[in-house]
Amino acid sequence: MTFARLRPLPDPDHLPALDKAYLSADPARDLGPHDHSPRILLLYGSLRERSYSRFCVEEAARLLQWMGCETRIFDPSDLPLPGSPGDDDHPAVRELREHALWSEGMVWCSPERHGQVSGLLKLQIDHLPLSMGGVRPTQGRTLAVMQVSGGSQSFNAVNTLRLLGRWMRMVTIPNQSSVAKAFQEFDEAGRMKPSAYYERLVDVMEELVRFTILVRPHSTQLVDRYSERKAAGIPIDAAADLSSIAIAAR
Repeated sequence: MTFARLRPLPDPDHLPALDKAYLSADPARDLGPHDHSPRILLLYGSLRERSYSRFCVEEAARLLQWMGCETRIFDPSDLPLPGSPGDDDHPAVRELREHALWSEGMVWCSPERHGQVSGLLKLQIDHLPLSMGGVRPTQGRTLAVMQVSGGSQSFNAVNTLRLLGRWMRMVTIPNQSSVAKAFQEFDEAGRMKPSAYYERLVDVMEELVRFTILVRPHSTQLVDRYSERKAAGIPIDAAADLSSIAIAAR
């Protein structure tokens, strides 16, 4: 499939606000197998030319790449409304779902609009079904949530993103980023200035890498559900299930 909606990342190796002496390029060492780079999909929530949620996502992607991840930033500019005629077959919807299936973790960043996430960020999440052809495009994946605000610091958007992540059966990491008065935190080139907000962004991405490496070998087992096994008529294999073996041995 040809991907026409991936945003190129400007200056991917330029990290002027980062002091690399304090950030390992392999922050998840010994936490799990490193047979391939963690795959992270990043979504932002504004189409403005100076979109601070996009700027945050780009800073996050640069940090993730420096820590050994493969990243994709999705451009949502031509997504249709959910439920509109033919929306499931729209090229933008199909591409978004392909990226979700490819990913092992995600970053969601929204501006706060009227005390909530933006419609554009919610639009992208609404196009990700819980189940798609027997495959779940979000279940068991890690998630980092971030928001930008025009005024004082708030956590309304990240709280809603956490709720949505839980609904999508994702492993949402404990840390989060909320950038207040975002218009003051980026230079004319859209790069984040050194600040406590930038350091929190680094913390969040470092934690996301660690959780992704830690979770991904076990993602299938962590979301294996009794109710779904029962509905599908798939009983536990006592020979392979350690809990069954332990119970039988008593």
